[in-house]
Amino acid sequence: MFLFESITLAQGVMWFVVLGALIGLNELSRRGPYAGMFFFIAVPVLLTIFVWPHTAGEGSSTGTWFHWVKVYSALAGCLGFLAIRYIPRLAKNKYALMFPAGILALNILEACIRDFQVGAMGADGMVDGVYMLSGSWNYMNGIAGLINLLAITGWMGIYISRDKTKDMIFPDMIWPWIIAYDIWNFAYVYNCVGDHSFYAGAALLISCTIPAFFIRKGAWLQHRAHTLAFWMMWTMAVPAFVGDSQFSVESSHDPVALFTVSALALAANVALAVLQITKMVKGRKNPLKVEIYDDTEAYKQVVETIPGARPEQLAAAGVERKETVGV
Repeated sequence: MFLFESITLAQGVMWFVVLGALIGLNELSRRGPYAGMFFFIAVPVLLTIFVWPHTAGEGSSTGTWFHWVKVYSALAGCLGFLAIRYIPRLAKNKYALMFPAGILALNILEACIRDFQVGAMGADGMVDGVYMLSGSWNYMNGIAGLINLLAITGWMGIYISRDKTKDMIFPDMIWPWIIAYDIWNFAYVYNCVGDHSFYAGAALLISCTIPAFFIRKGAWLQHRAHTLAFWMMWTMAVPAFVGDSQFSVESSHDPVALFTVSALALAANVALAVLQITKMVKGRKNPLKVEIYDDTEAYKQVVETIPGARPEQLAAAGVERKETVGV
């Protein structure tokens, strides 16, 4: 079983270039409000008027309704997060803090709908400019995505870091959920746009997971929104990059590979659901009122090291409140 056709040295090197570029652009875009407005308002407006109508039109591999919805929903997430980060009254508004989890849930739901749609097509060939092979894997992964959506917890604990970058910190979104999401999302891309998945699946997902684990912990959702927006803007402007350039890598379109990847995604998300239900039952935790992972070391490390956590979060993690503000 192979996920992809043979990968050349040039394609392998380009994978790391894409990974590095996405991580670098994410770091630039989170450095302040003007950087965010440039990347997520000015650039998309120019692309919408002058580029995308010509490059992402009918017949293009990125000209489907899904790609257009995806790029604007990703940009909406970036702008919403930017507003929460730099408008103090929004950072304290419980209804505004529903937005990050809401936009994430919407993006997951869009992908689930597409997986179910592809499964129902009975496709075995080119559809909307990409090769698709429908099968039970689409339904398995659609179910995995819905489980992942329902497993989003802790939105009420989002806070803005009290330092120069003012990152949107989501302490309850720790590694079990992130890994389950990554496996599910890779399977979605592999199922529905398989010939894009070498970059849009693997490189894109790792580009937000690395910062969440090693650069700015607790800010995975912000990293994900930024890197996804950059990738969608790029592929809609240059669809040939993943379509027929020397760097494009084709999926193997192997039913065994498709089934295996989606089965792993379903298993990972079922395991995530079992973990969370167990924690909720044992800890008598209502996920609509409290954070599920506030007793974990990963949660403690975030609220202890990133200034801005609320007193109740520090108390739940067993951390003494610090009065100093990070710089």
